[in-house]
Amino acid sequence: MITFSEMGLNQDLLTSVQDLGFVNPTPIQQKTIPVFLKQTNDLIALAQTGTGKTAAFGLPILHHLRTQDNFTQALVIAPTRELCMQIANDLKNFAKHSRGVRIVPVYGGSSISGQIKDLRQGAHIIVATPGRLMDMIDRKAVRLNQVEIVVLDEADEMLNMGFQEDIEAILAFTPAEKKTGLFSATMPKEIRQIANKYLSNPVEVSVGKANTTSTDITHQYAVVHAKDKMAALKRIIDFNDDFFGIIFCTTKIETQDISDSLVKAGYNADCLHGDLSQQQRDKVMGKFRKRVIRILCATDVAARGIDVQDITHVIHYHLPDDIENYTHRSGRTARAGKKGISIALLHIKEAYKMHQIEKIAQMKFEKFMIPKSAEIISKRVQSFIDQFVQTEPAEFPTIQDNWRTSLLELSKEELIDKLLSRELNKLSLRSQEEDDLNVDETRRSSASSSGNSRDRKGFSSGNADDVRLFINLGKKDGIRYDEMRDLIFTSCKVSGRNIKEIDMQGVYSFFNTDEHSAERIIKGISSARYKGREVRIERSDKQKKFSHGRKRSK
Repeated sequence: MITFSEMGLNQDLLTSVQDLGFVNPTPIQQKTIPVFLKQTNDLIALAQTGTGKTAAFGLPILHHLRTQDNFTQALVIAPTRELCMQIANDLKNFAKHSRGVRIVPVYGGSSISGQIKDLRQGAHIIVATPGRLMDMIDRKAVRLNQVEIVVLDEADEMLNMGFQEDIEAILAFTPAEKKTGLFSATMPKEIRQIANKYLSNPVEVSVGKANTTSTDITHQYAVVHAKDKMAALKRIIDFNDDFFGIIFCTTKIETQDISDSLVKAGYNADCLHGDLSQQQRDKVMGKFRKRVIRILCATDVAARGIDVQDITHVIHYHLPDDIENYTHRSGRTARAGKKGISIALLHIKEAYKMHQIEKIAQMKFEKFMIPKSAEIISKRVQSFIDQFVQTEPAEFPTIQDNWRTSLLELSKEELIDKLLSRELNKLSLRSQEEDDLNVDETRRSSASSSGNSRDRKGFSSGNADDVRLFINLGKKDGIRYDEMRDLIFTSCKVSGRNIKEIDMQGVYSFFNTDEHSAERIIKGISSARYKGREVRIERSDKQKKFSHGRKRSK
């Protein structure tokens, strides 16, 4: 197996890599570093998060950096503040033994005047989010006319977040003869279009196939009734005493509700969503990284760019509407070659999404059975006993005889019972919950006989009573799935959980809801506006001319 010392990097970088404990490059580093070191071609790199992409482009950038030239030679663009800070910190670690390297992170949510001051002092490498970098360009606080290499990291996520125009505007300020590297976990057609427009004769490398998930992740699903999802979630956490994970939710409101319910039940949990200030967000992430909290509830947008090591589980409280988001979600675990588990909590109408993911991501879900109370008790108590028995007694010279007196009066059986009872009291099991929460997906409900279609595993793939609605907002409006749900909730007070099967097109979308919610939405949306434009929602049977993206001929 090739080592970093065989890749042609300078000795200062090799010393830093050795200090960090790295010996062998990851697959994406093996394929990418030689291309960037030659500086003869642009690059398209397809790889999941957590595969070592920062070193893949960062080490070659630092290798060619000329610290005696006081201008910006490299630009790295990332979708979120967290990822921007992480990349900048990683680059600083790689440059630890390289004298005079100046790396400046530029991102929103922090003092712009301080960042301008840092830029004016000189920056060999700028790591930036698109929005804040555009602000810097508008203020003429940054000059990109001598940039020699540009890296677009997590390009698909930047596209999902509506940054395409900013990215194209930023690239227009850079020299035409630069080298460009595009890193992405997935390759939608919009990313391919950007590559075709701005990259010249690029070399394409990949680790795995497009839209595939990491082989280090075990993908599982469990089927429960919608009303039992919270109970099922608690049992998954209780069953895994080393649980350290992220629970993905559909909306900001749901994120807060689930977090509140877990905290109320005694779990170390918190949440991350768009309504939090940057200071609140930093505080939550700081506690999560330090494991002060072990459960983080988050929306897809809020969790983008999170890079926390050793996450054991990713739980999908609902599967995402945008299938590609599943890859991003599950990629929060199993980072840097470690193993992880991704569990989808499904109710009986969500199986069609799971099958779409299996097809697009080229993987298979394993059936996971929500454990019963007795199984959780048995596993947790056995784990406690194993740890207790293996604990080496420490020497405490201050232990007093009278402390032992009351314990010595107990029989062995009484002492064991009290010890185990104390451990059992820590579990949040509720006797009033139904013991078996699993749904037998092979059984046919009475609804199926009334015309519901069913997939190959027996799940219902739709509700005959659902109403299909048309909304005059779509991808070209830059609206995200969670924003659409929140807009409807704010305007109509209809829960985001009732907004299902969103099919987002260019300038319009369709979604399903129940009859009662449909009436409330149509009446309540009349005064709603999005980016200054009036929002209109109608029953889709009145909009059939849009169903295939074009009007019917008269």
